[in-house]
Amino acid sequence: MKTNKLKKDFLFISPSLTGVLIFFIIPFGVVIYYSGIDGVVSRNPVGLGNYVNLMRNTAFQNAAKNTAVFSLFAVPLSIILSLGMSLVLEQSIPMKSVIRTFFLSPLMVPTASVVLIWQVMFDYHGVVNEAMKLMGLSSVDWIKSDYSQWVVVILFLWKNLGYNMVLFMSALSNIPKDILEVAKLDGVGMWKTFWYIKMRFITPSIFFVGIISLINSFKVFREVYLLAGDYPYDSLYMLQHFMNNTFRSLDYQKLSSAAIVMSLVMIVIIGILFISENKLSRDLEG
Repeated sequence: MKTNKLKKDFLFISPSLTGVLIFFIIPFGVVIYYSGIDGVVSRNPVGLGNYVNLMRNTAFQNAAKNTAVFSLFAVPLSIILSLGMSLVLEQSIPMKSVIRTFFLSPLMVPTASVVLIWQVMFDYHGVVNEAMKLMGLSSVDWIKSDYSQWVVVILFLWKNLGYNMVLFMSALSNIPKDILEVAKLDGVGMWKTFWYIKMRFITPSIFFVGIISLINSFKVFREVYLLAGDYPYDSLYMLQHFMNNTFRSLDYQKLSSAAIVMSLVMIVIIGILFISENKLSRDLEG
């Protein structure tokens, strides 16, 4: 009986397993293979030589540094600001629906349209510089200056805060109301209520939002590409630019090595986030 059940279960999941094998596992294996040879034609094994050359590549170093700095600022800001907005919107405040609509509207706007708005605002002759001229300040070429990454950080936040805010509002709405009412009757302050009660229930959502924001920060190439093209200002040259330009040059060994390194980094970061979530959950329960 158990054997027949296992056969039936395998029969049902075999289409999904086949799809995962064809579109994920086999391509990933091919990428690993390409990262260990010296060329598509000769196919001589070089061990870790391609990875060593990748780490010495100045373009990769610059792209990795810019992506790390961007994620380091954009992801925590995305979590903190969206959580703060959800806590504010949880209260009875005027124009709550208007504020919620304002932050949710970027979800309905195509990326190209959002970038067009940013170009109008941060162009050398754009709205921001015109406003600065009225205040007696000199114009700044925002997309080609040291402030360029902050322009993209603001764009990233405006585009993603609404979605993260919805996730946090959903988590907050699932907190049992009787627990909050008892805490209020006992005179528990707002900060203690948040840290000892609300945090216990929304911790999984915080780490989920963190993972989603981290993945989205690695996909910011679309916005940067539309803003500044293939070879933007140095501080805007991201890992996706490096991958895209390497693909165009048909350097499969370098491209495969970079893909493996990026995968390992993402696995390590997400693993650390899951371990931190489990530890924090245990501390809060204790």
